[in-house]
Amino acid sequence: MTTLPAASADERNRVNVLEESLPADGAVAPTPSGDRISAVRDSVYDPVMTARAVNVWYGDKHAVKHVGLDIGRNQVLAMIGPSGCGKSTFLRCLNRMNDTITGARVDGTITLDREDIYAKDQDVAQLRARVGIVFQKPTPFPHSIYANVAYGPRIHGLTRSRGDLDELVATSLQRAGLWDEVKDRLTQGGTSLSGGQQQRLCIARTIAVNPEVILMDEPTSALDPIASARIEDLIDELRANYAIVIVTHNMQQAARVSQRTAYFHLGSLIEIGPTDLIFTNPQQRLTEDYITGRFG
Repeated sequence: MTTLPAASADERNRVNVLEESLPADGAVAPTPSGDRISAVRDSVYDPVMTARAVNVWYGDKHAVKHVGLDIGRNQVLAMIGPSGCGKSTFLRCLNRMNDTITGARVDGTITLDREDIYAKDQDVAQLRARVGIVFQKPTPFPHSIYANVAYGPRIHGLTRSRGDLDELVATSLQRAGLWDEVKDRLTQGGTSLSGGQQQRLCIARTIAVNPEVILMDEPTSALDPIASARIEDLIDELRANYAIVIVTHNMQQAARVSQRTAYFHLGSLIEIGPTDLIFTNPQQRLTEDYITGRFG
């Protein structure tokens, strides 16, 4: 089992209080709102996003079941679980990417700064600027490095002059840890970069529109260990300015980069809480079995 720093006294006290409210048999019980109580659930002060009783169907398939959780500001939330457990499907709910899938249906409530992101008057393009996403495989546009980063600010009208745009592109590349490697070849194609550089370019493109939340769907699964380590370091740096939600199959990665971890199984959220407690003292048998390699 992964060794992590011990939880603070406040975190352990909070977990103890929550454990006392659980059924004696340790079952995961439904709340009146339809959410499910996780056996280890920490409170999040002033979350940037909340999800309550979220369900997702693909046709008749119930892919995500009654999920409720909070996303904290300046934190990394890792979502783990076996393939097909619903973690990526839930991630895509957070900026309405499931809207693009025929037959997908979402119910429940998801808020960003206390506003319902599924409200009828919600500007979805603006939502996706505020809640950006980085995919499993790097997806640079078939344009120059500069144009990749400048694309979002241009379509959202975030700059007034070419000088402002140049500064924003440079700043975004610096924050993504890529500036020193590309500053002398900004006119070259984004696809000319290595895989790890392409993924950092996609991160620069995401942060160029100044999002509040960054979603990452297995962002290092297609990268070599050195490139993956660079992305992990970058995630730790970025959380000073953004809330980050990462889906990963790599439990060691979840332990390294996140402050909170959520474990999904067969579409349900089984357990969520401080990462060190999830990995060293899981309260649900399913979580323990997954973390210790009994399945998954």
